[in-house]
Amino acid sequence: MDQKDLDFFRHYLNDSLQDILKKGEETIEDMTDTVEVYADPADRATAESDRAFTLRLRDRERKLIRKIQEAIERIEDGTYGICEECGEDISVPRLKARPVTTLCIKCKARQEADEDLRGE
Repeated sequence: MDQKDLDFFRHYLNDSLQDILKKGEETIEDMTDTVEVYADPADRATAESDRAFTLRLRDRERKLIRKIQEAIERIEDGTYGICEECGEDISVPRLKARPVTTLCIKCKARQEADEDLRGE
């Protein structure tokens, strides 16, 4: 992978990381600042459901933060874009679709096929 591609992914990953962190801070502020009393139990249930959904989204993003940080580390140590299974280059289109991936498309397909066989 050439330096131009690495710079693109470093910038993209850093921007994604900052965006996720900003959303997390906004969620914390919204949930600590908002103390609403609902007269209607249905309104309260809807608000609680929305809050639970938002927290699930932030939890998924929290897990993504770790993957983004690991991808940035791989860029720094020169292993970004190299499949952890076979050692081949991961295609740029695949990396654009999933910048945190550690597997080329063939190895990922094999992994998913194995999971299907095991019933996971």
